[in-house]
Amino acid sequence: MQRFLVERRLRDVHVRLVRAREELAVLDEQLAVVAEEAEDARLRSLVAETPLAAHEYTEVQRHVDAMSRARASLSATVQGLERRRDELLLDVGKSGS
Repeated sequence: MQRFLVERRLRDVHVRLVRAREELAVLDEQLAVVAEEAEDARLRSLVAETPLAAHEYTEVQRHVDAMSRARASLSATVQGLERRRDELLLDVGKSGS
């Protein structure tokens, strides 16, 4: 592959990787807050022993589960972009020698 094409793809992957890492950092912060809220709701449901408290905990835990799945997906995206970046860097190195 021509060097300029590889470099252009490398820049594109870099931009996407930076954006994905930023999104992952934001999601990690949000997940920490929601997980803490879920733990508080769990404790309230244990102490209160009411259906409403149990329902509130279940709802918050669903959000934690959904956010955890989103985080796993985004993390896989970051790993895929890192692999692609590494492949492109190898291509740049081969075409530069």
